[in-house]
Amino acid sequence: FTLQIQHRGLCQMILVLGIGGSFPYGFHISVINYPSLVSKNSPSQHIRRFINETWIQRYGSPLRQETVMLLWTLIVSVYGIGGFLGSAYCGYLTTKYRKKKCQIVTNLIMLVAALFMGFSKMVKSFEMILIGRFLYGIGTGFSLTIHPQYVGEISPKKLRGFSNSTVSVFLTLGKVSGQIIGLRELLGNESLWPLLLASTGLTALIQLILLPFFPDSPSYLLIQKDNEDAFMKAIKQLWGDRDHQAEIDDILKEKAAIKSTKSLRVLEVFKDQSLRWQLYVLVIVMTTLQLSGVNAVFQIYFYSFEVFRTARFEEDLIPYLAVGVGVCECLSAVLCVSLTKLCRKRGMWAALEGSVLFKSLLSLFLFHHRFFWMHYFSVTLIFLFVICYGIGPSGATVAIITEIFSQSFRPSSFLINGCISWMWLFVLGMIFPYIVELLGPFCFLIFLGILVFSSIFIYLFLPETKGKSIMEIKGEFNK
Repeated sequence: FTLQIQHRGLCQMILVLGIGGSFPYGFHISVINYPSLVSKNSPSQHIRRFINETWIQRYGSPLRQETVMLLWTLIVSVYGIGGFLGSAYCGYLTTKYRKKKCQIVTNLIMLVAALFMGFSKMVKSFEMILIGRFLYGIGTGFSLTIHPQYVGEISPKKLRGFSNSTVSVFLTLGKVSGQIIGLRELLGNESLWPLLLASTGLTALIQLILLPFFPDSPSYLLIQKDNEDAFMKAIKQLWGDRDHQAEIDDILKEKAAIKSTKSLRVLEVFKDQSLRWQLYVLVIVMTTLQLSGVNAVFQIYFYSFEVFRTARFEEDLIPYLAVGVGVCECLSAVLCVSLTKLCRKRGMWAALEGSVLFKSLLSLFLFHHRFFWMHYFSVTLIFLFVICYGIGPSGATVAIITEIFSQSFRPSSFLINGCISWMWLFVLGMIFPYIVELLGPFCFLIFLGILVFSSIFIYLFLPETKGKSIMEIKGEFNK
């Protein structure tokens, strides 16, 4: 409450950036993938049925089940292709045209995608779903790259960890919103699923209307534009009327340092030997984020449904239990906002160790239910695993990546970060359904192995970044 009073403009801008930033990414992960392989009455099943019915109307014969599955995985995975392209070009475009203007254009792309989705059933074209999904990918590829950089740049140094953590809060809020709105009682039924897919057009419209009333980041206005009047006006709007001379001095020092240090492009970052271990950490952390069992396309929801079914819950009750999993992840992301003030490395490592423990027990109890209480203990483990994930990989990743790279390397590091994330999202969208068919519940042992490797790597090679300057962090990596 005190934060809201003292930095009202900052809190308002964090909210506006969030609803059009990481929120749509989480929403589209959950709403079209949730949980398509295991629920008989989910939006995904309605879309697959629509594909087959459209084909019958056109050509008089149904598609083979394998072809329907292929088209479905293409619809899921083309989101990753669009996101990869959006992330790849975001760095160049935001440098040339600034983040605020690019985010406004991103909202226009999202609105066009929403129109394709909303009218797809009316014109009987599953290709429009494919196009809309691709455009959504491009839009979220931009917004997911812009959001963490923008929200970090508008925040004073003492609140930067808090602001960066809100990225994961809005992402998980998008996930749980997709789950709730996707229930069959709301928009996840046979007649309203096109509105479900088009619903993020509303968040894009809200940000499109509100964002022009907020300033560009103070550091951008002073360092890139050299506009001191706009810089002081932005600080006053975002941080209030108090004395911010210490923060202003830090930005001036950063400006002087950047004049003597050019920003490196992606290829130059890869070639720079002094950034080798920072890049290793980035790759490992982002791979863990996508393959740990929650943020990937189907994993935790398929896993949850298997556990809930084994625990003999009624089929109609399972979607609401899965919503509970999403709410639990969202609350753990909110908890991470407070924990990032304490530490980075220890919190990340402890959460990964907890994830390994709970997922190991989950795998054991999923195959061996000798006693009735094991069913309900498995459900408890699902929620504990999600809490650890939200506190660790989901919540702390953005803060860590922001702090291990200096201003000169940060744009390229976020570009690499986005490309890795979208690449894994595409790969998983294409192969995960087939892995499930081939291995069944054993497929989660793969992701358990990734968690074990990542926790060991983080413990050995990631220095504590909390309260340290970039030069101190760089010295730790050089050891």
